[in-house]
Formats: sequence, C-alpha cells, structure tokens
Amino acid sequence: MRAIIFLLAILTMFVSCQNDDDYQSIDQTLVDDTLAELIIDASGGEGSSFFILPDSDDFTAIPQDPLNPITSAKVALGQLLLHETATGGDPKTEGREFQYACATCHPVAAAFNAGRRQGIGEGGIGFGLKGEGRFVDPEMPIDSLDVQPVRVPTLLNLAYQDVALWDGRFGGTGTNEGTEAGWTEIPENFEGFQGIEVQAMQGQDAHRLLIDEGFVDTFSYRELFDAAFPDVPEEERYSRKTGGLAIAAFNRTLLANRAPWQEYLKGDLSALSRQQKRGAIVFLDQGKCVQCHTGPALKDKGFHSFGFGDFDGAPDAVIKPDVDITAVAKGRGNFTGNTDDDYKFKTPTLYNLIDGGIFGHGGTFTSIRDVVAYKNEGVSQNAVVPSGQLADQFGGLELTEAQISDLTVFLTEALRDSDLTRYVPEASNSGFCFPANDDQARVDIGCD
Repeated sequence: MRAIIFLLAILTMFVSCQNDDDYQSIDQTLVDDTLAELIIDASGGEGSSFFILPDSDDFTAIPQDPLNPITSAKVALGQLLLHETATGGDPKTEGREFQYACATCHPVAAAFNAGRRQGIGEGGIGFGLKGEGRFVDPEMPIDSLDVQPVRVPTLLNLAYQDVALWDGRFGGTGTNEGTEAGWTEIPENFEGFQGIEVQAMQGQDAHRLLIDEGFVDTFSYRELFDAAFPDVPEEERYSRKTGGLAIAAFNRTLLANRAPWQEYLKGDLSALSRQQKRGAIVFLDQGKCVQCHTGPALKDKGFHSFGFGDFDGAPDAVIKPDVDITAVAKGRGNFTGNTDDDYKFKTPTLYNLIDGGIFGHGGTFTSIRDVVAYKNEGVSQNAVVPSGQLADQFGGLELTEAQISDLTVFLTEALRDSDLTRYVPEASNSGFCFPANDDQARVDIGCD
C-alpha cells in the first residue's frame, strides 16, 4: 500500500512539472488579457493607442503650439541652445559668464531633471555624475543665487501640456483661460503662446541667459537661426524670442517613447516582466494612478494635492530672502487667487522617475516605493494642507505589500527609457563644456 501511495506521489509531481510551462503560459495570457481590458477601460474604449507616444521625428503627431510649428531646423537649433553654456551670458556677478545653460538644471543623466533637490544655475559649482554634485559656491551671495523654491520638473513629455511650471502660470490658452488677471508679468501669455514656449522665453530672463545677435555671431549660430526662422524679418530673427521658440520646439520632441511600457503597448507582450505586468494592473485599477496619470505622457492637465511637504522643512534647502515660501506652497492657488486651487500642483509625467531620484514638488521623497506607500496610506506629509483639498486618489487604496512592490517595479523599470542620450548633441557650437562650465564642473564632466 505504501508503495502505491509513493508511486502516485511521484506521478503527481511528474505531471505537475510537465504542465508547469503550460500553466505559466496560461497565467501569462490571463495577465495580458486583464491588462488589455484595463487599458480599454482607462482609455475610454480607444485601447493602447491612447497611451502611445509618437516618434520624436513624427512632428505631425506631436502636440504643438499653432504659433510655433515644429520643424527639423528649429529642433536642431533648440537642441544646441538647450545645452549651450555660452547662453549663460547675463550673470548677476562678474566672472560667471558662460558657466551654465538650461541643461545645467535639466541634464540628460537625470532624465532632464536637476539630479538634486534644487537646481542651481548661476552661483553653483561642480556637477557630479548627473547633477547631484552641484553645490552652492560659498563665495556667492545668497540673494544673487539662481535657485528655485520648488523641485525642477523634467523636460520629458512636455508636449502633453499647455501650461508650464508647477502652478501652471505660463501659457495663454486652454487651461489658463480665465486667469488673465495673473498675467501682468507674463507678456507672452497675452500673445497666445502655450506654456512650453512661454517658459523657454521667460526662462532666459529668470536664469540669466542671453540670446541675441551678439551671441549668434560670436558663437556661429547665424546659419542655424536663418534655417529655423526664414520667415522672420532679419532684424527680429536673432533674439530671445526666436531662441525660446527653438528651445520649445526641441523640448516637445523629448519623448520617452522607447520605454518598455511603450513597446508593450505597441504589441511586444514580452517587453514587460511578469511583475511589471502585475504592477501595470495595479496602476490601471486598484492603485487609481491612471485617474491622474493618463494619456501618452501619463499625466492629465489638472492640478492635485497629495499633501507633499515643501522646501522650508528640509535642512539642505536654500530659500532666498525674497521668496515667500508660504505663497509658493499654495501652488496653483498662488497664481489663480482661487482658494479652491490652494496646495494643488500640476500632475507630473511618470516616465524615467528613477533617473531623477527626487520626488514631489518639494523634493521630500527619494524612493519611489516610499511615494507609493505614502499615497496608499493617505496621511498628509504637510499638516498645513486642509483635508478637503486632498485628492480623492490619496489614501484608501488598501494595497498589499506585494501590490506596492509590483507597482514600484512598474514605475521604476517599465516606464524607464534607457536611451535618452539620443537627445544630446555631440558638441556645442562654442566648444564650451556642457551641461555646466565652471572649473569644478569641467573636472567632474571630464572636459579638462
């Protein structure tokens, strides 16, 4: 009798092993079928195409400002200008010319984030590997430092928004209709430009950049401007405005369209691991992430409050004396004056989060898993934020530890485009080091 039982046990184990591959195949099919159904639901019936980012050279498919059509000549010029430290020609302190550029606070190594809690333009020294080694020069007066009171947002997937900055103040159409009272110091809004274009122009003033005819001729950019703006009168062609429009056109092509999730959406079901697929299911279903992080860029055009902390609570934060951090903390409400908008900030894209390494408008998290757990728990980090202002998607999710792990892996791995260096020029026209050009940065980057 014992011999028969032993043989039956061996036979059962053999059959189980024989069918294991089939079982995994069936299980995988069920996961893919579940994902397909959730994608259809989340897209309003459109399916995978709703979430697919276009190719970066498919200009007709990329959302653009009608006042600034994307062309290959503008993109080529904008790519150089974004990285060109010779644009840093209007510093507040003598001797700091040509040490910084847009890319100083938006380096590719950090997925076009700053690589640190606060980006530092003029007055910063060093760079490190991806911007984390840029620090305040102790000889720089704090009131002259170029540092922002909120975390630098990524440039990835900017095309899928019509306003810019965390509070959305840049942009004179769509989302910002009815906010004209706050445009006093934003003349480009009155011209009808969208946020990306306004940011590229206003950013030159805010970050002490100088693009004019002198810059164009000194650093051999005339031919590129001529190709990019042949219809603009020559007396207006080499300017802050056209430089900004070129940078904006290039920024619109910065798309994380080679991430594994994108490949999966295009039909390669092997592009994601089993855990990444489980994480995608949480993202689209119980995690409620897709309710705000939707569309190709995984971000809506709304503003939400999740109670993140601000810069004033961090020991390493630099708050300039002329900054009202209480006003900054009100986010969208600080711009619109509408108390219903208080403490709400623009939804960020979720692509390449891991490369930036800092999360939340106040940079109060350094772990993606911690952000997921925080959202799941629903206890506000910022006690000042009224509970009535918190997003409906904050807390009450009841995710298990396994689901938190799966979602974290999806956000970390499936949404990471590992080939962003394709957007970086081989060299700048000036020949200067980039994305930073002070003495220590040149050593860190290997330019010297």
